[in-house]
Amino acid sequence: MAAPTDTASFRDRLVGPEDVDLPPGFFDRLMFNMHPVQDLSPSVIMGYGIYPPRGTSDGFVVVSDGAEQRNLRFSSEIEASGRDGAGPFSFEIVEPNQEWRLRLAPNDIAVEFDLTWRARTPAWFGEVAVENASATRTAFDHLFQSGRYEGSLRIDEREIAVDGWYGQRDRSRGVRTMAGGQGLHVWYQAQFPEFAIGFLLVETRDHDRLLLEGAVMHQDGRLDPITDVRHGLHFTDTGDLIEGDVLVVTAAGEKYPVHADARAGGGYMAGAGYGGHHGESHGIDHIEHDRYPLDGSVSPRTLDSALTDRLCSFNLDGTRGSGIFEFALTRSSKYRYRPTL
Repeated sequence: MAAPTDTASFRDRLVGPEDVDLPPGFFDRLMFNMHPVQDLSPSVIMGYGIYPPRGTSDGFVVVSDGAEQRNLRFSSEIEASGRDGAGPFSFEIVEPNQEWRLRLAPNDIAVEFDLTWRARTPAWFGEVAVENASATRTAFDHLFQSGRYEGSLRIDEREIAVDGWYGQRDRSRGVRTMAGGQGLHVWYQAQFPEFAIGFLLVETRDHDRLLLEGAVMHQDGRLDPITDVRHGLHFTDTGDLIEGDVLVVTAAGEKYPVHADARAGGGYMAGAGYGGHHGESHGIDHIEHDRYPLDGSVSPRTLDSALTDRLCSFNLDGTRGSGIFEFALTRSSKYRYRPTL
């Protein structure tokens, strides 16, 4: 479980060359998503990470826009490309924990952007310690925070103003190994006008809770830790989320019953290199790209990772919201999803 910590103590900047003797498997990663307040297209997800023990860096941009999902993956060597981007992607931390600049130069998927993300809520931050199936304990720092964007997005010949769009950021650093024995994985990011609900929930294949962390992050500065989550989700036979309900309970005694509609499609994170490929060495300035049709021919079962970051519409007692519902079900033939709500 995670122990919440004062956000001010979180080192937002990535580790530098002065940070030595890092353990094998160490990473320092950032991830942002961006989407309209109400519309369910486009969904833009970007990430970057460094792996100092390996000397590598990599990142991705995934854009789901109607009929297709565009995927851009890039990697390099830290000594050659530095620690503020790789390939066409670069970032600048304007003010730690408050403001980031994110840029994507021309590339093979015909998507470009110049964005500024600013925090709209406090961040949830803690150290997450996990007892793995191998009896090995790993720990990593984890932060997530809701914000809004300003700037421009270009898809093909379309220029799209993104001012006011929602976006959740995620920072993680350390050694994270939760492989083996997982049944259900959920990273939930429901954006509402006055607050955001964010949590990470992991259950074993036997439906025991392995991990729950998160908080309701309010625009007025309140941070209400989440103490329990119950879920009733509906999946296709191929493990894709259709819709579902969650009940979130907080330390302050608040209850948030939220319905999600996940029919928009896209967000398949195999396109971002998930599935065990992050940190691999491909030399300097290596770039890959592809596209997935969103016609039902691609699903969590057809890709090398079931992880999916789906842009959803949310409804909380009549209040509309939107955000990313990340989910994955194990592919074990013995596993059957079990609702808790």
